[in-house]
Amino acid sequence: MPPTTGKTQNSISRRTVLRGAGCAVALPWLESQHALADIPSASAFPKRFGTMFLGNGINEDHWSASGTGAEMKLSKTLQPLEPLKQKINVIDGLFIKALTGQGIHPGQTGSLLSGAKISRGAIIHSGTSVDQMIANRTGGDTPQSSIVLACEQPMTGYHETNFSMAYSSHISWQSPESPVPVEVYPSLAWDNLFDNRGSLLNISVLDRVKSRAEELTKKISSTDKSKLDEYLTSVREVEKRVEGMRKSKDGAEDAAKAKNTVAATMDRPANGLPEDLRDHARLMCDIIAIAFQTNRTKVASLIISRDLSAMYYPFLEVKEGHHAASHNNSSDGYERIARFHVSQFAYLATKLDSMKEGNGTVLDNTCLMFLSNLWIGRKHDNFRLPLVLAGGLGGTLETGRALNYLKEGEEKRKMCSLYLSLMDRFGVKLDQFGDSTTRLERL
Repeated sequence: MPPTTGKTQNSISRRTVLRGAGCAVALPWLESQHALADIPSASAFPKRFGTMFLGNGINEDHWSASGTGAEMKLSKTLQPLEPLKQKINVIDGLFIKALTGQGIHPGQTGSLLSGAKISRGAIIHSGTSVDQMIANRTGGDTPQSSIVLACEQPMTGYHETNFSMAYSSHISWQSPESPVPVEVYPSLAWDNLFDNRGSLLNISVLDRVKSRAEELTKKISSTDKSKLDEYLTSVREVEKRVEGMRKSKDGAEDAAKAKNTVAATMDRPANGLPEDLRDHARLMCDIIAIAFQTNRTKVASLIISRDLSAMYYPFLEVKEGHHAASHNNSSDGYERIARFHVSQFAYLATKLDSMKEGNGTVLDNTCLMFLSNLWIGRKHDNFRLPLVLAGGLGGTLETGRALNYLKEGEEKRKMCSLYLSLMDRFGVKLDQFGDSTTRLERL
């Protein structure tokens, strides 16, 4: 292959990577490593795609947006996104026809990211999801093609509608017959991300690249030294929290063996997961942010609460479990649940927006998607789906908008049209995806 030419392409190719025992860590963009004239536009940086899922819908009385840019008005549930409103798109009215009229819950979730028709019975069949379509295209440039995380263990068995519970537990599918396994333990997610195995489990990622980092500090400006120190400190802080979770997991496994059971089948915190969901969700978001910043992957998904979720929220003063609470989804309590999930999305987006990349941020080169499988939980209504996008995807996606497709015909409000439009921006050009052959208008 001939060498890359052109200032922009050469600048990207010189992105600094610290290599150590069993790992390579890409650093944030450092200005002193590149002539200012060579700083490329946002379109030249890696594009990333992330998805965050909330099961069972939202409180429809408090989910709305209007206006554009700084003048955009966000409803109560969307308030956590107020500081980011010029970098988001709130999209209303899209749906997946293949998941309507199929029965409740698994039949409304099984192909949320593909739009495929799903099968009842013992043999599961969905469709390769949009995140994995993008991962298949971009994953060759990163150590991991994607990471798929969750804060809740998947379910097994079958729903009363004769759909597998696998449909309710997974949104990312690597093939029509196989969902991508979710990782619920932060320590395992971290270890997979940085190839921590064997003796390396006891060695910090930063210790493994320490000598290279010290060499670099001798060559960069004082401003970049501060940026590098801030970056390495943030990685270490997350690593320390992960180490605490590893000890909890190891302790849970030892206790489970003594009881002749498996830790994963136990309730938190006995299973080694954080007792407080806030800690768990925040750590998973931090892992995704570092994965994007260090270029370990370009694609990630996070299920904070799955469909038919058994999650409890004592910190929100909600007594019922998530699924039960969703049957009274217009309540104040359920609004707090939905707003908590949006706040986690806002946290991840804000963290990415704090990571400088050229003249922009990692968020500017990313598309984060927040969605649920239902609109109104008490009615199991999925004829429109809650949806927010954050990030400009390398300047290819206009932001700061409230886009409403609800009053347009069904052909113009397909979720799969959105997916086709997003895949185009990653160079995945398809004539059809799911039930759509056209791109989403106005995106």
